[in-house]
Amino acid sequence: MIGKKDQEGLPTTEGVNAFLGISTVSEGKISFEGMCRLDGKYDGEILSGDSLVIGETAEVNGQITVNTLTVHGKVNGNITAKKRLVIYPPGKILGDIQTPVLVVSEGAVFEGNCQMERREITGDEKFSSLEVREKGEKERGVKKTEKEPSG
Repeated sequence: MIGKKDQEGLPTTEGVNAFLGISTVSEGKISFEGMCRLDGKYDGEILSGDSLVIGETAEVNGQITVNTLTVHGKVNGNITAKKRLVIYPPGKILGDIQTPVLVVSEGAVFEGNCQMERREITGDEKFSSLEVREKGEKERGVKKTEKEPSG
């Protein structure tokens, strides 16, 4: 994972399927599976159904469409993150964002418009408000009491 560090305390690229290093300058259209980390300069379009990490030294100019995006560097362009977008300092996004979950950490910058649509909940995630309340009460050890009929 990107959060792991080597013996010197530097981030590793373990778990990364594609990597564009700090001295990389590229343009065009990239698509990938799994996780990709970008630390260089890129102009163009990035497409994936998986995860993209924009490192601190990265500069991206173009359109990004991925499931999850983590930004530590600079992005100038429009972004669609289908599941989640997180911006960490010194990360900076200049452009429009479309994502259901947006996290902007203190010190990070976002300048643009954001559209957050509620994602459709399916399967095990579907609960009525009563089921959610009952589940919470059960977890807290609250016992249900029957109301006595009035009469």
